[in-house]
Amino acid sequence: MTKILVTSALPYANGDIHIGHLVEYIQTDIYVRFRRMLGEDVIYVCASDAHGTPIEINASKKGITPQELVAEYHSRHKEDFARFEVEFDEFYTTDSPENQRHSERIYLKAKEKGHVLTRDIEQFYCESCGRFLPDRYIRGTCPKCGALDQYGDVCEVCGATYRPTEVVEAHCAICGAVPTLRTSKHFFFRLVDFRDFLIEWTSEPGRLQEEVRTFVRGWIDHGLQDWDISRDGPYFGFKIPGEEDKFFYVWLDAPIGYIAATEHHCSSRPDCDADDYWLNPASDTEVHHFIGKDIAYFHTLFWPAMLEAADYRKPTAVHVHGFLTVDGRKMSKSRGTFITARHFAAAVSPWQLRYYYATKLNNSIDDLDLNSEEFVHRINAELVNNITNLISRTVGFLNKRLDSRLGTLPQETRNLQGGVIASVRKTQELYAKLQFGAAMREILAIADLANGYVQERAPWATIKTDPETARNDLTFAANCIKIVTVLLKPVLPAYCRLVQDILGVNDLKWADAAFDMENRSIGTFEKLMDRLEAGTLESLIEATRLVGPAAQAVPTPEVPEFKEEIIVDDFARMDLRAAKVLTVESVEGAEKLLKLEVDLGREKRTVFAGIKGSYAPADLVGLTVVVIANLKPRKMRFGVSQGMILAAHDGQGTVKVCVLDDAVPAGTPIK
Repeated sequence: MTKILVTSALPYANGDIHIGHLVEYIQTDIYVRFRRMLGEDVIYVCASDAHGTPIEINASKKGITPQELVAEYHSRHKEDFARFEVEFDEFYTTDSPENQRHSERIYLKAKEKGHVLTRDIEQFYCESCGRFLPDRYIRGTCPKCGALDQYGDVCEVCGATYRPTEVVEAHCAICGAVPTLRTSKHFFFRLVDFRDFLIEWTSEPGRLQEEVRTFVRGWIDHGLQDWDISRDGPYFGFKIPGEEDKFFYVWLDAPIGYIAATEHHCSSRPDCDADDYWLNPASDTEVHHFIGKDIAYFHTLFWPAMLEAADYRKPTAVHVHGFLTVDGRKMSKSRGTFITARHFAAAVSPWQLRYYYATKLNNSIDDLDLNSEEFVHRINAELVNNITNLISRTVGFLNKRLDSRLGTLPQETRNLQGGVIASVRKTQELYAKLQFGAAMREILAIADLANGYVQERAPWATIKTDPETARNDLTFAANCIKIVTVLLKPVLPAYCRLVQDILGVNDLKWADAAFDMENRSIGTFEKLMDRLEAGTLESLIEATRLVGPAAQAVPTPEVPEFKEEIIVDDFARMDLRAAKVLTVESVEGAEKLLKLEVDLGREKRTVFAGIKGSYAPADLVGLTVVVIANLKPRKMRFGVSQGMILAAHDGQGTVKVCVLDDAVPAGTPIK
């Protein structure tokens, strides 16, 4: 039997997992669970990406060591993955002895073969701090669009990339001093040496999606550049062997974390040898990487070239997916669509996000959109009204009227059974090709068929004259439920375990997707899932916008994008009123949210505001503030907000409320 190793990209240990990250981990987890249900030997590994400048900066700001910061986020990531049923065999860290050993081995072999060279480069040096400044230690003006206070390698406003020495009015991100240019020796990996190998490797059928192969070939034809694999100390990472103050760039050791995690997992299993996946050329194994399109360059060029240089086995396939958008727009903190995994799980069932992503995923690099209205509609129409309703009406009727016992499958359903089994085979093919959305449609079609059959046969009428016919008709529906449960199990493992208990079956495998339940007892129906209220996702987005994400990967906030243009008449529709703050209290379960009772002259209202980090409740009582009085009330998890407080955010975490003179009467229009 072929042994399969599956990996997801390593989450950076510098911020919480968000729902954009979860697209990849849910996709990978579904694939792993599917192949295991087929009876295949599959290992799923991942690790915290634990090195590099951003972690060093963030740890310094928090007054802790980089190791302590990594440990904190490693633990938080494990908790978030568990919430969404993403189940690794090994979730390790790149800051490990195994990773250091393999990093040094790969580097030394590449150097021995002449694929590593040294070159003097000019880079910024801070005299005050006494250190060279990597890209994230430089701040300044973007040389492309003129945006202020940008990183030394990428502009978060226009998205341009550039060298740190191109930054206008550059300054040290640590102390603010103006740096000078100094020369330093750096180590480069000669990617051009592997041009012919990379053309052959990327051309292998099944290795890459066709669209990915096309743009990878474009990169190769455009010309492969030497890759700077070193950084000057101090730097949080592994020292380069034989050097005093040179360290491996984080992108060299990060993918090697796949190897380290495999080795660490196999060290606790006598039937597992990491060399079979990474070193033994004769072993019958496969390695599948799941990644986002933003890191395709590293995984389709640098990574296989590094492995080739050191005589390691190369990946069998690299599966690339697109980004997540929310209501058609990119993830954004200012719009409230930058939603962390734990924030989502606190408001909406993780099962439902797994299912929704599955309905949208396919084997392409197209972006996936989380549409607020569609999300609620799909969950209600497909999971609740179709699948869960089929289980409720079938099992509930058997429980109440037919002693919870199945009969025999009606002979007249033989053709229907054949069609269902054909859908089982089709669903297997679709899962294998990562066409999860199409697979969900096949599963829903089976549930539709069973619901239609029950509706047509009307066992609630038949039971009055022929109870056994009613029992047999429901036996067909119960078998369809079992088959749907098998096919849906990679997507909704916890939900399907509950259905297994209801049906009285255990640990369903793919081979159990058959019509073989007859003349036996079943369990009792238990409630599985509630309908979602309209506006559920909109309320979550609004709460996120007010409260803000808990902790993010970027150490400084992004510059908010401008909203769509409006005209004067649009602005005039806003009814701004003076409001006297009567009472203020903290909101339990919301880190930054305050609940205010305000007097608008004509009436008193409750308003929620995300300003707890800047104001104590006592600071606000008695102030006269500005409220948008004609804002439609918003139902939130914490209550109903009947307006919005006018305030400004300084971009550094501090919010300032607009305060009026005490002499302004409550309810006065503000123009």
